[in-house]
Amino acid sequence: MVYEFRLPDIGEGVAEGEVVKWHVKEGDVVKENQPLVEIMTDKVNVEIPSPKKGTIQKLTAKEGEIVKVGQVLIVIAEGEAATAATLPATLAAKPTPSVTRAPPPETKPQEASVVSTQAPRPREVLATPATRKLARDLGVDISLVQGTGPGGRITDQDVQQFKGMPRPVAGVTTTTRRGVEERVSLRGVRRKVAEHMVKSKNTVAQVTHVDEVDMTEVVQLREKANASAEKRGVKLTYLPFIIKALIPALKQYPYLNATLDDEKEEIVLRRYYNIGIATDTEQGLVVPVIKDAEHKSINQLAAEIAALSEKARAGQLTLDEIQGSTFTITNVGGIGGLFATPIINYPEVAILGVHKISKRPVVKDNQIVARDMTYLSLSFDHRVLDGAMAAHFVNTIKGYLEDPKLLLLETD
Repeated sequence: MVYEFRLPDIGEGVAEGEVVKWHVKEGDVVKENQPLVEIMTDKVNVEIPSPKKGTIQKLTAKEGEIVKVGQVLIVIAEGEAATAATLPATLAAKPTPSVTRAPPPETKPQEASVVSTQAPRPREVLATPATRKLARDLGVDISLVQGTGPGGRITDQDVQQFKGMPRPVAGVTTTTRRGVEERVSLRGVRRKVAEHMVKSKNTVAQVTHVDEVDMTEVVQLREKANASAEKRGVKLTYLPFIIKALIPALKQYPYLNATLDDEKEEIVLRRYYNIGIATDTEQGLVVPVIKDAEHKSINQLAAEIAALSEKARAGQLTLDEIQGSTFTITNVGGIGGLFATPIINYPEVAILGVHKISKRPVVKDNQIVARDMTYLSLSFDHRVLDGAMAAHFVNTIKGYLEDPKLLLLETD
C-alpha cells in the first residue's frame, strides 16, 4: 500500500516551508516516528517524523525547495518495497530529485532493505576541540557528521548544517573582465528575511523619526545594578532599560502597539506587550519574542534576552518563541554607526532602532558638559499614525530614559 505523506500544518499561520535537510533517501526503510526531513518555517527548523513504517518510494522536493502545507512531501510504500509502478501516476511521471541506488536484479527487495539499514562502521572523527564542543552544545552526535574540511575534517559549519542551520550554498564561480564572481543560493533564513523585508516595504507607508537621548542616568543606574545582576548570573545590558521605558509609552500611545487589518479595514489595538528583539545570527536576522514584557523586572528581562539570543544563534528557537510580537526593537549599538532607518517587522506598525551610546559634548544648564548620548530611530506606518504621534511617543520614551527613577525599576 502506498502512503502519500503531505506537509502537515506545523504552526499557526504557517503556509509553507523550505526543505533544509533530508534524513532519508529513496529506497531507505524507515520506522514510525523516525526523522524524515527538517523543514524551515518562519526562520526556525522543524523536524518532521515518519507517520508510517515502510520503504521510501519518492522524495518530491529537493533541499532548498519551498513546499506548501498539504503538498505531497514523500511517498512511503508500507510493507514490502514497491516498484515505481505502484506510485501514483501524478508522481511517477516526475523526475526523481536524487539518485536512487537500485539493488542488482537478482537481489530481492527484502534483502535490499536489510542492506540499506545496516549501521555504518565506526570511523575516525577529525575535528578540533572547539568544533566538538559546538556539537555537544547543539546536541549533535559528531560521529554522524560528514566533514568537508581538509582530510575530511569536520568544521563548525558542518555541525551547524547537520543541525539544520543552513549555510549559504555556493554556486558557479566565474571569472569576468572585472574579476572573480561567485553566485550564492538565496536560501534558509536569508531567503525568509528577504521575503519579509520586501513584503514590509511593498505594504507599509514607512517613515522614520529620529531623536537623541541623554542616557547618562541609565548608564549610572546600570553600573549600580550590574553587581547585583552578576550575582544572579545575569548579564545586564541597556536593552532591558529600553524595554522598561518602552512599555509605558506603548500604553500611552496604543496605536504604536497595533496592526492594520487591510482586508477588514480595521486597526487592531493590542493591550498586551510582546516585544520582539531583532537578533543578528550567522544565518541572518531573527526576532525572538519576550512575551508579557510589562510584567517582568529588569533582571528577568535581561535573563530572557540572553537566553533567547543564545538559542537564536544556535538555531534552536521554536515557532512559539518567534511568533506573537506586538512591537520590535532592533539594537545596533554594539556594532556602531550613527543611526539607521529600520524596516518595520510587518504586520506590526512600528519598530524602534537603538544605537551606540557614546560621550558627546552637550549644553546642559548653559554649560558644555560630556554626556552619554544615543539616537533612537522610530520607523512607523504612516497609514496608521502620523508624525506628531510618533514624535510624542519617542519623547515619552526619552523622558523615562533621561529620568529612569520614573520607571520605578525592579533591580532585585
